[in-house]
Amino acid sequence: MAAAQGRLSDGAGGMDERKETGGDSGQGGAGGAGGAGGAGGAPPLPFRAAVEALRGARLRPQIEVDPAPAPKRLAPYAYALEAAVVDGEEDLADGRLVLLHDPAGHDAWRGTFRLVTLVRAELEPEMAADPLLPDVCWSWLTGALAARGLTYGEPSGTVTRASSHYFGGLSARPAASQIEIRASWTPREGLGGAPDTAAHLAAWSDLLAQVAGLPPAAAGDASVVTLPQRRGPQSR
Repeated sequence: MAAAQGRLSDGAGGMDERKETGGDSGQGGAGGAGGAGGAGGAPPLPFRAAVEALRGARLRPQIEVDPAPAPKRLAPYAYALEAAVVDGEEDLADGRLVLLHDPAGHDAWRGTFRLVTLVRAELEPEMAADPLLPDVCWSWLTGALAARGLTYGEPSGTVTRASSHYFGGLSARPAASQIEIRASWTPREGLGGAPDTAAHLAAWSDLLAQVAGLPPAAAGDASVVTLPQRRGPQSR
């Protein structure tokens, strides 16, 4: 797979709030910059624990992570991050993961937490033409969660592939194809009411790596790194 066009932070192809939950709207709340948003006052302990687990997760070194502005109006509390799979100066795939929390519970979620994601990458033409591609991409998500032994409910999402053909002054550009996975699911809550968000983030990073075409990481790989990785200015 070639590099994904653009970055989530540039506003092109980012997750809008109606799509983020696959139609599952949150109950009030306000977002904020710097990764986390809340409805005012101290966030509840389960949400704080879930966010700390995300911040302490360990991922492959090819996956660079930054905090992102948390969405507004989806839930009383939210935390967001963006990631890119990087090979030298090339971005192979990028994505966004959002943690939502409504202490009162949410009927559509059937729980108090919800994880929402967008993952995208460019495709080789022969791969883009495969009629089974959407089913395969969805199985990458469910398979990544299953491989980590994670229990979850109410999964929903879409897999979209798009092709761009250039004409006129842009005719020198080769045709390009892109895959986009939007999904959400309800993680099972553990002791203290917080889900194992670190494990869910690790599974999500497995999906991101697979979409990017990276080989699977070895179990117990010592090359994994601790979040967050701060990216400096890079020319890509």
